[in-house]
Parts: sequence; structure tokens; C-alpha cells
Amino acid sequence: MTMARNMHVALRLPTRTLYEGTATALTAVAPNGSFGILPNHVDFVTALVPSVLTLKTPEGHECFFGIDEGMLVKKGPDVSVAIRRGAQGDDLDSLRATVEGTFLKMDEDERMARAALSGLEANLVRRFAEFRKNAP
Repeated sequence: MTMARNMHVALRLPTRTLYEGTATALTAVAPNGSFGILPNHVDFVTALVPSVLTLKTPEGHECFFGIDEGMLVKKGPDVSVAIRRGAQGDDLDSLRATVEGTFLKMDEDERMARAALSGLEANLVRRFAEFRKNAP
């Protein structure tokens, strides 16, 4: 049995891929606590909680990602992470600023979308009420 030296990691958001590349180690946080994965880790699936996910590249560089809730699937050398929201930073300090700015903008966009949807729903209900009132 050959031992793998690297994993192929893909972090995906609903609209785009945040990161895709090779890693020698990954750390993340599940509902029951922090965990690490190396290339020959047993296959598994886990939920992720809002936290910092860290990757170590084969060159020894660390990549930091601020993530929202999601799912991680490890199968063979492939690790797929599906997250609702995420941001990448060069270090923990820059990640904090990036996450705050990105997530606050996303929250505002979601609030605006919910307000627009509420307006559409109210208009639809009003039209149905008018239709019912004018029906023979």
C-alpha cells in the first residue's frame, strides 16, 4: 500500500470555488470540536461550524479561510468542502478584517433580498384577494 503525500482540496461556495489545490494538512472545526486531516486519514463526512479552516500547502505555506457552516467530505485523496459563506486571508489578522467586511456585506444583501421577497409576497396576496373579491 502506497502512502499518499498530498490531498486534493476543494472549498466550494454556492456560486463559485473559493479554493482548489493541493494540501498536506487541513484543520477545521466540527460541532464536536476541532480536528485535523492528513493525506492518509480515514474517509469520513462531517458538518462544519463557523470557524477558521487552515490548509498547509506542500511548499509549507498556510492558507486561512473564515467559513460559515458547511459540510466536509473526505474520500481517498480528495477533500470536498461545501460552505455557505467563506473568505480567504493571508494571515489571521487580515482574515478577521476580510471576514467582517465580506460577511457584513452578505448579511446586508440577504436582508435586502428578504425585504424584496416580502414585498413580492404581499403584492401576490393582495392581488389574490382582489381577484377573489371580483370573482363571480
